Amino acid sequence: MPANTPRAGRVLCLGETMAMVTPTHVAPLREAVSFAVKAGGAESTVAMYLADSGVPSSWVSWLGDDPLGWRLLDEVRASGVDVAGVQLVPGAPTGVYFKDPGDGETTVYYYRAGSAASRMDATVLAQLDWEGVAALHVTGITAGLSASCSAMLEAVMLEARRRAITVSFDVNYRPGLWSIEAAGPRLATLAALADLVFVGRDEAETLWGEGHPATLHSRLGLHGSLVVKDGSVGATEVAVVDGSVSSAFVPAHPVDVVEAVGAGDAFTAGYLGAMLGGEPVDACLNRGHGLAARTLGSTHDFVPA
Repeated sequence: MPANTPRAGRVLCLGETMAMVTPTHVAPLREAVSFAVKAGGAESTVAMYLADSGVPSSWVSWLGDDPLGWRLLDEVRASGVDVAGVQLVPGAPTGVYFKDPGDGETTVYYYRAGSAASRMDATVLAQLDWEGVAALHVTGITAGLSASCSAMLEAVMLEARRRAITVSFDVNYRPGLWSIEAAGPRLATLAALADLVFVGRDEAETLWGEGHPATLHSRLGLHGSLVVKDGSVGATEVAVVDGSVSSAFVPAHPVDVVEAVGAGDAFTAGYLGAMLGGEPVDACLNRGHGLAARTLGSTHDFVPA
């Protein structure tokens, strides 16, 4: 379990959300005839799954003061998430991305240049409400959006640590945002600030040339827990407890995959909810797999119960 032992309370999720446009039925963008517009963002998806599971959550971000921004705000609020910390920024657009389902793989096209979320900066820190927060959840996506976002993210993580709040960090490397050469060192630095780190085995191998959980935990110099997700194989958690390294593996749930985007965030939400409920590691990993399986069976990132 993380060094900062989680306590009862809400999860504060901070990060970008865009308008996600996806075919209502599995078909390539070029051929699809109907589409759905939903909130698409790693941190807001985690917040919505937590709220859906009965875990209090809040989401903080910047959206454009435009119809899409208001639409996303309404959607996330309607899912039970506290959105009081979201700012609507005049003159800055809400980002948009499109899912293009293919044969066993989905391509994602992003249109986020100059978005409101990419303009987040250190002023966010002064506006955060830490009252009742048990855990902070952030991702590496924020660090790749802009220099101001990267600096803000580190400051928020350090403030949470100062307050002895559990810090959860999902690496979430996005090649479209920055190069491996730039992302690898920065994401390693941020991971070392967290109590709980999530990473896919494939992205760990891409960023750091290492996917073995125990070796990666040591190489990154982590002080808390590391969860390595290995697709349809399963997930492994490595932690150092009282100087000893412990490891737990739970296989993934069998599922007919419709589309994979968003499953990692569902896994994270499942794990965090179980962890805050005091469940053992195996139960946390199993809960993560359960929510991931729900998402894998849909073209949407968030699939309510």
